[in-house]
Amino acid sequence: MPRVKRGFKLRRRRKRVLALAKGFTGPRSKLFRMANETIARALKYAYRDRRTRKREFRSLWITRINAAVRNNGINYSQFIHGLQIADIKIDRKVLSDMAIFDPQSFAQLVSIARENIQRKAPAAA
Repeated sequence: MPRVKRGFKLRRRRKRVLALAKGFTGPRSKLFRMANETIARALKYAYRDRRTRKREFRSLWITRINAAVRNNGINYSQFIHGLQIADIKIDRKVLSDMAIFDPQSFAQLVSIARENIQRKAPAAA
């Protein structure tokens, strides 16, 4: 069986891995084996956390909206329910930004939600 030297393929693979490990410290950026293990772990965490980030931001927006809504006299679930009744479709990211940067408009949304809840409540009773 002929001998295989693998010069080009191996060098290209090593260069790709070491380029990905460029910002790491010590042997993690210089030695192929250590860099390869570190890169594999880093890519795994990056994949997982791209999904986790979406959950964490939604949770943050809900917390901010809840705090702002409580300052206006109702709670988060009532506010969202009132917006759904009023057929106002604004996502939580925008609601959170409104609560921080435009409190007057947010207060108007809260009053609209409150009115719709009160309008619907007697019909249910």
